Amino acid sequence: MHRNLNTDNTQNMRKQIEFENIEITDWAAEGKAITRVDNMIVFVKDVIPGDIVNLRVKRKKSYAEGYVIKMVKPSPDALTPFCSHFNDCGGCVSQRMSYDEQLKYKEKQVGDQLQRIGGIKTPVIKPILPSAKTIFYRNKLEFTFSQKRWLTSAETGNNGDLDTNALGFHVSGRFDKVLDIDKCWLQDSPSNEIRTAAKAYALAKGYKFFDIKNKTGFLRNLIIRTSSTGEVMVIVVFGSDCEPERKDFMEMLKNTFDLTSLQYTINTKGNDSIQDLDIICYSGKPYIEEKMEGLIFRIGPKSFYQTNSEQACTLYKVVRKYAALGGNEIVYDLYTGTGTIANYLAEYSKKVVGIEYVPEAIEDAKINSVINKIRNTAFYSGDIKDVLTKDFILANGLPDVAIIDPPRAGLHPSIPAALLEAEPAKIIYVSCNPATQARDIFMLSSKYELVESQPVDMFPHTHHVENIALLRNFHIN
Repeated sequence: MHRNLNTDNTQNMRKQIEFENIEITDWAAEGKAITRVDNMIVFVKDVIPGDIVNLRVKRKKSYAEGYVIKMVKPSPDALTPFCSHFNDCGGCVSQRMSYDEQLKYKEKQVGDQLQRIGGIKTPVIKPILPSAKTIFYRNKLEFTFSQKRWLTSAETGNNGDLDTNALGFHVSGRFDKVLDIDKCWLQDSPSNEIRTAAKAYALAKGYKFFDIKNKTGFLRNLIIRTSSTGEVMVIVVFGSDCEPERKDFMEMLKNTFDLTSLQYTINTKGNDSIQDLDIICYSGKPYIEEKMEGLIFRIGPKSFYQTNSEQACTLYKVVRKYAALGGNEIVYDLYTGTGTIANYLAEYSKKVVGIEYVPEAIEDAKINSVINKIRNTAFYSGDIKDVLTKDFILANGLPDVAIIDPPRAGLHPSIPAALLEAEPAKIIYVSCNPATQARDIFMLSSKYELVESQPVDMFPHTHHVENIALLRNFHIN
């Protein structure tokens, strides 16, 4: 049943209706669940299929959003979240759902996107590959220092407010609110210990945490990178240049923890990106190393590397299987990052050509080839839409296989056009966003058909899913 909130004549209030005893029936993309009321599809946060709730529903132009007023009856399959920050963090949204259920919905998400957006009626989807680790699986986390701590729902009665200092994560949907983190289950030791020590020392010394709105303060970000080899990199981002305090803080970290690499930068910009900043190595090496199937990959402070190291190997094995290289092929690796896929496949190829936007990552890719004694790779830095021209393809050879692993936004429209012109026999599309992947597959459909796709779970307890699509050029026998 439902009822109008009141008789207020404002447009906003007329669009809001309350519904009682509504069962959540499905799981959608972006970590939201689905139900249907009064012939409306309603997207709801913070619930799972099987929950029965009272909802306040706000109609949009093409859909509706539901906000839980009361949990009437939890799903009989609901689990107790293992993280104490679950109700406030907004990160690992699927903790109330069993891992098998999470995998089921992620696999379904891939199929739905390929059908609805990609226009593929019956896509062949292999069973999703689970992550061996469901906690402590990330090799990189970035924390934010803030003068304004977000008070938890327990502290404020479900009305978050601001107070004192915090070192943690931005609250979902609020760029200026930071939730103080006691323990994060995403990254293994010594991540929690480093963050806890950094906060305690800063408070004891009276160092100013960053004011996100006014862009002032001494301590701004703390980035921790780890590897499966046990190496640890810490990058401190300072919001202002105060040399005595900076040296004191860095010495504390150096003397307290066994760090492979301790680095810092000074960021007085309006955004948190460090890609355009100089990173200074304070002690140790300016990089850490990851190992995979006998290969060594050097990772710098700005380098992209798959954040689930063990599952990255699983993903690359699928790419290698789909490529089915015989040793005489020219392979293009677009969005190559630090050249992990390129170097991983070099042994099986005639030549691998990698392109990446970040110059520092390309330097790492070249070094990775050198330290692994790989001589059949070539790496180029620049925006792929500008680099991948006819002259570039003529100079490097027509690709037999193209591997593309773009960011969540997917491909620039010029790249499908360039691939259609180059006509590789295969395209292997690795994506962290099945929606944009499906869109791009549709853009390639004049010459390419989807043979099969392989979902891979890189991020347990989140809505994210990686998908590898094998595309075949049906103009080539």
